Amino acid sequence: MKITNKKNLPAPMFNFVNNDKQAPKDNVIRVTDLNKGIRETWLYKRHYNELEQDVSEMIWLMFGTAFHDVVDQAEEKDHQIKETRLEERIGNLILSGKFDLYDSKRKIVTDYKTCSVWKFKFGDFGDWERQTSIYCWLLRKAGFEVVGAEIVALMKDHSKSKARMEADYPDLPTQTIHFPYDDKKHEETEQFIISKMAAIEAAMDLSDEELPLCTEEERWHSGDKYAVMKNKNKRALRLLDSEEEAEKWMEENSHKGGTHIEHRKGISRKCQDYCSVCEFCDYYKNEVEE
Repeated sequence: MKITNKKNLPAPMFNFVNNDKQAPKDNVIRVTDLNKGIRETWLYKRHYNELEQDVSEMIWLMFGTAFHDVVDQAEEKDHQIKETRLEERIGNLILSGKFDLYDSKRKIVTDYKTCSVWKFKFGDFGDWERQTSIYCWLLRKAGFEVVGAEIVALMKDHSKSKARMEADYPDLPTQTIHFPYDDKKHEETEQFIISKMAAIEAAMDLSDEELPLCTEEERWHSGDKYAVMKNKNKRALRLLDSEEEAEKWMEENSHKGGTHIEHRKGISRKCQDYCSVCEFCDYYKNEVEE
């Protein structure tokens, strides 16, 4: 990957991100890859040397890394292990994960995250739960007792004034989310890991165009909507998730004067703004970019 500095930011910032980049290994699948689409994973590995990113687009990456570095400087206690990488061979691939902290007294694995306030306003923690459950699985496979995981999150855009005014706004910029981990969760996690790793391996020799498309969840798709419209008005009378629901609503609310249904295609937010390999993806070129 080529790192550019189009905004002429200070050399230490450029050197920091430039030295931190390492080319991915074909046979190593990171824990974070299991939260991504198979297509994204392989396109990143195949086209890594063709990718280009500017330092100005990596500010929050530096912020997150700095946060991890500060925490990592604290000396762990005898019953704690920090910044440790675990690996497990699955098929012909290696699953590799590096957790931030494991406490043998609490039997808890901890991961530190920087995020936006919107993460908490929406309560969307599914990706965090899946990632930490994989760490728990790796730790158990290595012989450690684990009963749960936690995310210590730092919200980089937290506002004190909004915290005072809005009921659903996080009260403090740092929050901790807990995820229990038991034998049932261990079995579910193992089934997911084996299935996803097998699917990733099966796609290894496919061409870029043949790689399975990312799911709507992996593309952060907002979902298609069906708008009940009235004549030439631009504002919808009602937005619904399916055409059938829209037709039913229009029939049951005929007194409101709905005249037709308008299909509004959802937006794949990750494809549009956050996928580093979109330029090599034919789905993006054909369905999103246009």
